[in-house]
Amino acid sequence: MTTLDDRTTSRADGAEASGPTVADVSDPSRLAAPDEAISAEELQLAARNHGIPLEALRYDVTPAGLHYLLIHYDIPEVDAATHALTIGGAVDRPLTVSLADLRLRPRVTRQVTLECAGNGRALLHPRPVSQPWLVEAVGNAEWTGTPLAPLLREAGLGPDAVDIVFTGADHGVERGVEQDYQRALPVADALREEVLLAYEMNGAPLLPQHGAPLRLIVPGWYGMAHVKWLRSIEVRTEPFEGYQNAVAYRVRQDADDPGVPVTRIEPRALVRPPGFPDFMSRRRVLRPGPCTVDGRAWSGHAPVVAVEVTTDGGESWASAELDPADSGDFAWRCWRYEWTAAPGRYVLGARATDASGRTQPVEQPWNRGGFANNLVQRVEVVVPAE
Repeated sequence: MTTLDDRTTSRADGAEASGPTVADVSDPSRLAAPDEAISAEELQLAARNHGIPLEALRYDVTPAGLHYLLIHYDIPEVDAATHALTIGGAVDRPLTVSLADLRLRPRVTRQVTLECAGNGRALLHPRPVSQPWLVEAVGNAEWTGTPLAPLLREAGLGPDAVDIVFTGADHGVERGVEQDYQRALPVADALREEVLLAYEMNGAPLLPQHGAPLRLIVPGWYGMAHVKWLRSIEVRTEPFEGYQNAVAYRVRQDADDPGVPVTRIEPRALVRPPGFPDFMSRRRVLRPGPCTVDGRAWSGHAPVVAVEVTTDGGESWASAELDPADSGDFAWRCWRYEWTAAPGRYVLGARATDASGRTQPVEQPWNRGGFANNLVQRVEVVVPAE
C-alpha cells in the first residue's frame, strides 16, 4: 500500500515539476447532504455492482448470474493455466501451488451465504456516499475448493504469527491510496476448518466476476473478507494495517473515530416480495385472499433460530415457520408465513433472531460507513378491492 500525496511528475528536460498525483483522482469520504440525490458516481458504481433480484430468493442456491457482486476496482485478467498461489512471510517453508495442485488436494463443497458489509447503506439518514445498496447485496452459493488450514500448517506458522494477509490481483486507488486489494484475518479465524480456497461456484469453474480462477471463502464473514482473484497469502507477526483493514471496513460514528473492524454478518431476514410489481416504485400488487409470505434468513454469528413477520410496518409481529437447516450453519434458511390479505395497503417485513441472541433492529443502526446495517426491510403492498 502506498500513499501518493508527495509524488511529482517529470518534465521532458528531466527536471521535476509539481503535478497531479494518483491521489488526486480520489475524493474524501463524506455523508450526503439532507435530501441530496444519488450522484452520477454512485449510479456508475450501481451499474457495475448489482444485487440479487429479490424474486430470486425463491432459489435455495442462487444462480451465479443472480448472485450479488461488489468489485472494488477492475476485473483483472488472470490466466488459470499459469496462475499460482504463493504462501510466504513468517512461515518455515514458503509454498507456491498451482490451481492444478490445489485441485489434487481434498475437495470440499459448502453452501455459504455472502452479504456485502454495506448492504442497506442507501437507506440510512444521513446517507454515506458510496456503493448505494438497498437490501439486495446477498446471495447463497455452493463453493467448492480445498480447506486453507492444511496449507498454512504445511507452510509452518511460527508461534508469533498474528495476521494472515490475502492479496488479490485487482489493483486501484481508494481515498487517495493506490493498492492491491488486501484483507487480513487473525490466525485463529484463518485456521477455521470451514475456510476455503475456492475454485468452483455452483459446480462450475468460477466466473471472472466472481474471482476466477481462485478466491477465498470465509463462512460467516461479510463479503469484504472473501478476497477474489487470490494470488498470495502472507503470514505476519504484527497486525495488518492495510487500507481495507485499518481504514475502510470499520464501524465508526464520525471521521475521527478509529472504529471497530467489520467482521461477522449480523442476522437478517428478507421477504420475497409477493404479487407483482409496479415498474418504477416496485410497490407490490397482491390479489385478496390467502397468501404464503416467504423469504430467507441468515446470520454469521450463530444459526438463525426464529423469524417474525409483520404486515403493518412493525406495529405487530407473528412467528414464521423455519425450514430445517439442512444446508449447514453458514447457508440461509427458508421461512414462510400464512397470511390472508384483505383489500388495503400494507408494509411487510421480517426480522431474524440467531442462537447468540442477536435480533434485527427496527431502528437504523447508523454509522459513518453504512456497515453491518441490518435494519428490517419494508415491502409496500397494495391489495386492491375486487
